[in-house]
Amino acid sequence: MPKTFDFYFDFGSLAAYLAHTQLPHICADTGATVHMLPMLLGGVFQATGNAAPMTVPAKGKYLIIDMQRYAKSYGVPLNFNPFFPIITTTLMRMVTGLQMRSDPQLQHFMDTVYTAIWVDGMNMNDPAVVANVLTGAGFAAAELLALANEQATKDQLKAVTMRAVERGVFGAPTFFVGDDMYWGQDRIEQVKSALKH
Repeated sequence: MPKTFDFYFDFGSLAAYLAHTQLPHICADTGATVHMLPMLLGGVFQATGNAAPMTVPAKGKYLIIDMQRYAKSYGVPLNFNPFFPIITTTLMRMVTGLQMRSDPQLQHFMDTVYTAIWVDGMNMNDPAVVANVLTGAGFAAAELLALANEQATKDQLKAVTMRAVERGVFGAPTFFVGDDMYWGQDRIEQVKSALKH
């Protein structure tokens, strides 16, 4: 039976961006395939009583330094977004909609949004900026917005988010290998080890 692992994410998470950059390496090293699970981190926080590390100034300051160290070790670009926090509801609905229709552009969309937020420092809270970023990447922005506003898309994102909470998820990124949960992009080596056994 082919090995798979679940990856719960939200574009608004800096750690999820770093984990996203490493997904191809996890798959290459283990022969596993990833099951992408877009969720609303805000909904998870609300359901679990958790909060973003950035809400604690000392922790937030350290976290940015720590994440930059990881980015350097991964060889990937990272710039803290000056418009943080990014309200990602519409973006997460867009990626959910693309996934629901098995769109071949799903990976390109994820790369585009993560880069806009965590490399280029774009204000993805601004619908006009979002439209420009998506159009520049070859997407029909209006079509994606319509997809995001479909009730089925909204329902699916909500269902995945609630299922994440039921499974014990309290932050992003969260990996599952079978029933075993691994939270944080700093658990990638543990995820690889679990997939190899």
